[in-house]
Amino acid sequence: MIIWNPWHGCHKISEGCQHCYMYFLDGQRGIDTSRIYRTESFHLPMARTKSGRFKIPAGSTLSVGLSTDFFLEEADEWRAEAWRIIRYRSDIIFRLLTKRAERIPNCLPADWGDGYENVMLSVTCENQCRADERLPVLLQIPARHKGFMAAPFIGPLDASRYLCDGQIEEVLCGGENYDGARPCHFAWVESLSQQCRQHNVTFNFIETGTTFIKNGHTYHIPIKRIQSEQAFKSGLSFQGKPIQYHLVPPEPTLFSGDSAFPEELQSYEPFFRKHCQTCGARLTCSGCSNCGRCHQD
Repeated sequence: MIIWNPWHGCHKISEGCQHCYMYFLDGQRGIDTSRIYRTESFHLPMARTKSGRFKIPAGSTLSVGLSTDFFLEEADEWRAEAWRIIRYRSDIIFRLLTKRAERIPNCLPADWGDGYENVMLSVTCENQCRADERLPVLLQIPARHKGFMAAPFIGPLDASRYLCDGQIEEVLCGGENYDGARPCHFAWVESLSQQCRQHNVTFNFIETGTTFIKNGHTYHIPIKRIQSEQAFKSGLSFQGKPIQYHLVPPEPTLFSGDSAFPEELQSYEPFFRKHCQTCGARLTCSGCSNCGRCHQD
């Protein structure tokens, strides 16, 4: 998974934020997560090698803002430039995830139209209450690709009425981690999987979370790789109707002075290590790179 955090930090706004993993991880490093700041990797999608090619090749998928929320109020001054980068890198896919669905309509770029072809717009739905709050908003927003993520999955969820019209293309799901992790129930995950299968929507059970309950038994699983393996072994993930992204080479004129040659859209070959074969996220993960030099199996 390739992650792009154009800014860092967030504020807790709903029950899913109660044991936020970023607050936990930042706390270990002595960082105040409530302080919002623009990161040094703001221009990551634009970075090039010495030969002039993009470091993130055409066909890649970027998960955006996993240490923040793309639609934070504090990021309003930076978002226009981030949208410009997203529009420019029309040859890669950007996955945006937010708990602030109500802010999306007023934070879209002027040329959004029916949505950018290379953007998957998703909201977090940690339980029924937040699904009923955020999904109706998402369904009213024009976008080429829409999804939602039930994580941390802390309550049963019936999303059938939001899946039936075909706007939602994928659903991701996972339990909670770290200090105070609330339990994720197998029955909740199984039910959501069945709903997605009924409507031919891709469903990806990524990880069980630290506390997982199945058939009345509570399992403590502190190691994330094992969580992911157990999610994979459950067989609950489902490949629904394929998502069609129509990616095109960047337009050099969008950034003054950029006259570099277009990237080949078929150049991206994702790299998966051995343990990736049984990873819960494999269904929706695009790998990390095409070299594998950073890890050894």
